[in-house]
Amino acid sequence: MAKLQGFDFWKNTLKEARFVVAPMVDQSELAWRLLSRRHGAQLCYTPMLHAQVFVRDANYRKENLYNEVCEEDRPLITQFCANDPEVFLQAALLAQDYCDAIDLNLGCPQMIAKRGHYGVFLQDEWELLEKMVRLANEKLSVPITCKIRVFKEVEKTVRYAQMLEKAGCQLLTVHGRTKDQKGAMTGIASWEHIKAVRKAVNIPVFANGNIQHLSDVERCIQETGVQGVMSAEGNLHNPALFEGCSPPVWEMAEEYLEVVKQYPPCTLSYVRAHLFKLWHHTLQIHQDLREELAKVKTLEGLADVSKQLRLRCQEEIAKGKDAEEKKGGLPFPHWICQPYVRPPPKEPVANGNSQGSEVKKTVCQKRALEDSDGTADTLSKNKQKKRSRNPNKNFCPEQKPKYIKCDQCGNPKGNKCVFNLCRGCCKKKAYKEVADCPSHGLRFKTKAEKRKAEEDEQKNDEQKEESVAERSSSSPQPFPDSCTDIQEQSKARLLL
Repeated sequence: MAKLQGFDFWKNTLKEARFVVAPMVDQSELAWRLLSRRHGAQLCYTPMLHAQVFVRDANYRKENLYNEVCEEDRPLITQFCANDPEVFLQAALLAQDYCDAIDLNLGCPQMIAKRGHYGVFLQDEWELLEKMVRLANEKLSVPITCKIRVFKEVEKTVRYAQMLEKAGCQLLTVHGRTKDQKGAMTGIASWEHIKAVRKAVNIPVFANGNIQHLSDVERCIQETGVQGVMSAEGNLHNPALFEGCSPPVWEMAEEYLEVVKQYPPCTLSYVRAHLFKLWHHTLQIHQDLREELAKVKTLEGLADVSKQLRLRCQEEIAKGKDAEEKKGGLPFPHWICQPYVRPPPKEPVANGNSQGSEVKKTVCQKRALEDSDGTADTLSKNKQKKRSRNPNKNFCPEQKPKYIKCDQCGNPKGNKCVFNLCRGCCKKKAYKEVADCPSHGLRFKTKAEKRKAEEDEQKNDEQKEESVAERSSSSPQPFPDSCTDIQEQSKARLLL
């Protein structure tokens, strides 16, 4: 059967999906996808997977895709980040039987993507991207899709989308923010860019950005003409967003925990993060339970904290605090599922005084950089905890060692690695050459020698047993063991 393309793929395989749950690192796992589907989502993506790790690590494949096969979880698109056409293809080939399409992440703006050279930090390397998409389109049995961010210029964004379509992309998701619109500088997504892309290409387009309620979904489709709308933050705070309702938080939390129990295993950190998102507004009030939620280390403990939050909210409802809570700036009481609205970036004061530069400075960074001596007042809470465990730890950016890249993959190499490689590449080489690398804890040579010594010892024991058996068979009759035997032998001699 020929591979479906473009609108045929969207209509037949994706069943004209309009409501889409975004790929979210450590957040769009199977349990959350199933919860979202039960409340209106028509298409889900896996979390972003690292193509290189997916290729080399069987456990990574098992934990992130192979174990999560579920009939209820379709249609499903698997997303990869990658910067090498061959590696991306290998990962996609390993994943294509477990999903309906493969997506290339060209939109991640985080620092880890910058260090790994993937996501939105590839958006200027059109020749490389064209090669990656074309190769995948030619070799895969499922369609290739892409998720991108926009350039500041609408015209460049349109050319970018057309290039990916020409290379073989069958569906394009456009996040209407630029590479720099993240964190405190997130701002509003540009639907004008998305509308221009939709008019310029002949493949289905999904829009991403500014989606907080079902009304936003309908308005986005009308204004941009896209085939579907993707939600990330809105979905995390209200998994029933696509149903057009805002249920009490505890209903979603309890249903999610039930799904987690029904489809194990699920990493505890994923569950904790989801509960933090769902209970976000309530935890601003009940700070003690916020600390408790961060500390518990079992699924039962997380469920217990969620139950305590529910009981406190129900007590407030019984006391008639609904009207009071609405005055706190939220459209609904804090125990109702609703989006978290990021504060807009502050515009610098343009009157020529120093205040403008100060405002701009505070907007552009989340916290002040550490002083050279790394005093406790300037360290983040996480780093303060690390310092309490290790007082001699150095937090000065200027004095931190510069990591040398692995010659084979570009990841940081081990400082004392025998082969001067990262752990993944070192493991492959050490296994192939039957060698040891103490810095990475690899003992292939030692284990081989130990195994050989055990085999030699076993052979020696077998040879000794054989020699003893041979001597016993060739030796004269044994001496009589008792007086009775001696008497019988003497009688035999007299008879003769």
